[in-house]
Amino acid sequence: MIQRVSEAGVSVDGETTGSIGIGLVVLAGVAAGDTETDAEVLARKIAGLRIFPDDEHKMNRSIVDAGGAVLLVSQFTLLADVRKGRRPAFTAAAPPDQAARLLGVLAAEIEAEGVAVQHGRFGAMMELALVNDGPVTIVIDVEDGKVL
Repeated sequence: MIQRVSEAGVSVDGETTGSIGIGLVVLAGVAAGDTETDAEVLARKIAGLRIFPDDEHKMNRSIVDAGGAVLLVSQFTLLADVRKGRRPAFTAAAPPDQAARLLGVLAAEIEAEGVAVQHGRFGAMMELALVNDGPVTIVIDVEDGKVL
């Protein structure tokens, strides 16, 4: 899930681990079947998605065009299955070692697209503060190297 923001920050135990001005907060959940190709495709989509306003206030600019940054936050709870009962199940989430590796690939690929990336701390209890600009919030899902 991505949110266009005017500013955002993430902290762990009172210590800021990442902060940005104009840009995107990317809440990234890694599923058990996700691959490096999925992370690469997602990075290109994030960098190229035209959701920043141009001079006429139309969404015509990418984060690259806008000179923004990404705040990447691991969010396994995006994969919650709440179909049964009241307690979410997270069985669709990738194991921690796989998820951490693929989040690293995602961050590196976003940076390779020319976008600075700040981070949360994988596996930590994080506090996220953001000012959603618009608001603009978009869910992107990638499977088998294709955006769904």
